[in-house]
Amino acid sequence: MTTERYEIQVQGVRVEVVRKDVKNFHLGVYPPKGRVRAAVPRRLNDAAVRVAVASRLGWIRRQRARFEEQDRQSAREMVSGECHYFRGRRYRLSVVERDGPSGVSLLNDRTLELQVRPGAGREQREAVLQRWYREQLREQVPALIAKWEPQVGVTVADWGVKRMKTRWGSCNVEARRIWVNLELAKKSDACLELVLLHEMVHLLERRHCERFREHMDRLMPQWRLYRDQLNRAPLAHEEWGL
Repeated sequence: MTTERYEIQVQGVRVEVVRKDVKNFHLGVYPPKGRVRAAVPRRLNDAAVRVAVASRLGWIRRQRARFEEQDRQSAREMVSGECHYFRGRRYRLSVVERDGPSGVSLLNDRTLELQVRPGAGREQREAVLQRWYREQLREQVPALIAKWEPQVGVTVADWGVKRMKTRWGSCNVEARRIWVNLELAKKSDACLELVLLHEMVHLLERRHCERFREHMDRLMPQWRLYRDQLNRAPLAHEEWGL
């Protein structure tokens, strides 16, 4: 499948157009600066794309304003005294250099201890913490999938954790595979559960249509509250490459 990429301007808004073999037009606005991307079926010409984007300019501006208002962490130096998050709680980092295996421990409700080998640099320290975050998600996710499979009426064939810059989760409907963003280890349990359920519902309905929302309302009536909580949570500093 070939994919064509180019940019257009719609009333001063720069839009990345990705033309490929898809059935429906999809418009997305992505953090941190509100990049606009349109996935476009080949049958739609550029005039139709411009009309579709122009009809949603108000929504685009609201999404961008939300990103601008959201708290963002500065770049982490991985030194003692920094603030880091785990399962929605804020912890003070304590770096301990020692011989032996590297690891992470929660000493109390306030301190996240990072154990590293003497001389470990920032990138090495961050790798240890990211590995620990991944391990924590791998412990949490199976029970949540097992909880929701009978309620949603689907079976998840496979799942994984990876770093994603524009999504909290994704779903390959054909393979019945779900991916969750590594950043969710930092968010509350409710946020993680929301994202997993959201992706599992996509196994019933691919699109974010009224039927999709009806499933979400039935399964998790408070899902919009959790969505807003996730959207308000501090974003990690990233070199997004925009």
